[in-house]
Amino acid sequence: MIPLLIYVSIFTVAYLIVTKLIAGAHQRVFSSRKTVTFGDESAVRPNRIASVISIATLFLLWGIFTGSTLLPASLHAPAPFEGTATFTYTAQNQARETDDATVTVLVHPREASASAPEIEPGEGFALNDSTSVAQWRTKLINVIRNDEASDGDKLQVVAIDGQAISPGASVDVDGGTVTLSDKGTPNFEPTRGWQMEPLYLPAPEKVWERTVKIASEGFRNFTLAEHLGYSLFRVIVGFLLGALVGIPLGYAMGLSNWFRGWFDPIVEFMRPVPPLALIPLVIIWAGIGEAGKIILLFLAALWIMAIAARSGVSGVKISKVHAAYSLGANKKQIMRYVIIPNSLPEIFTGARVAMGVCWGTVVAAELVAAEQGAGMMIMTASKFQNTDIVIMGIILIGVIGFGIDMLMRWAERILVPWKGKG
Repeated sequence: MIPLLIYVSIFTVAYLIVTKLIAGAHQRVFSSRKTVTFGDESAVRPNRIASVISIATLFLLWGIFTGSTLLPASLHAPAPFEGTATFTYTAQNQARETDDATVTVLVHPREASASAPEIEPGEGFALNDSTSVAQWRTKLINVIRNDEASDGDKLQVVAIDGQAISPGASVDVDGGTVTLSDKGTPNFEPTRGWQMEPLYLPAPEKVWERTVKIASEGFRNFTLAEHLGYSLFRVIVGFLLGALVGIPLGYAMGLSNWFRGWFDPIVEFMRPVPPLALIPLVIIWAGIGEAGKIILLFLAALWIMAIAARSGVSGVKISKVHAAYSLGANKKQIMRYVIIPNSLPEIFTGARVAMGVCWGTVVAAELVAAEQGAGMMIMTASKFQNTDIVIMGIILIGVIGFGIDMLMRWAERILVPWKGKG
């Protein structure tokens, strides 16, 4: 919740500064649209300053809540407690006599090991205890085990730091919280702070260090470039096969009542089925080799491309067709100069969506006995809780996918310059 509030605050401040103070001196938000329609895509362009601030904000939040060394300590969120914590427990015997003893807890970083500090046992039937616990972890402390109780006498903890406590209740102490278990054993939990545990979210520099290491040494007998190359190859081949079949199928459904009636139930039935649900069937059909992965990605792209092509054909204005006929065009010319050009914008949009779905599916496809690939690398790392490798793989997949999308947008601007122009 706190990161979300910080993100919204940065967004609001950046918006007011960029749009009101900087851009506002030159133009108003809607003034640039007075000469264009809202349906014209050229009316809205991404604000590059906003894009830069958006990415910087994400990395800033990442660093703040992981205690990154790239940021000054003043910007770090409150860190988990580290050091020595103490609390006093009150033990009571059956004769209702009480005695106090002190528990010393050494809280150490998770990646380091530490032994319990040496202490003096003290006097009385309740003796002092010591133990150690890692950050973000808890520790049951059986304080009664070394207390000097008479034969048959049962001791129980009745207070922590002078506050009465019963099983299931908690008391805040210096450096953490003590909760009494159902059996009356104190459970010490160090203060967690606001920072994320490295097991769940390592700092940006840790991910970068692991990326450099894997780039130079490789991962499971393959270089990082080979892992990404295999994933990219599978995605491109599966997408191209899906486009080669899906686009003609979509054109046929958009131009023929018979084809529309025949294939529409199949396409609409398969469209909402997630590609991941097809993995068992693909394994039965094609085995666990490379062909099965390509088939899965092919099916992920097929229905999207078919629907995009069908939508593109159906969206062609009939007035353009009539105008072409009135100028003497035949059916082939109508198809070449009217139908295809006017359907290309929808097809490019579908291609971008299909490519994104394929990238999302390749991770699951590479779970099936793959020896190379970004998805295989991510899943193998997750089994050994190598979160830095998992995040590295996710970032690289996102960067490559974003690069492909930008390339497709560039191709769309070159090949379909009339998109959004009516």
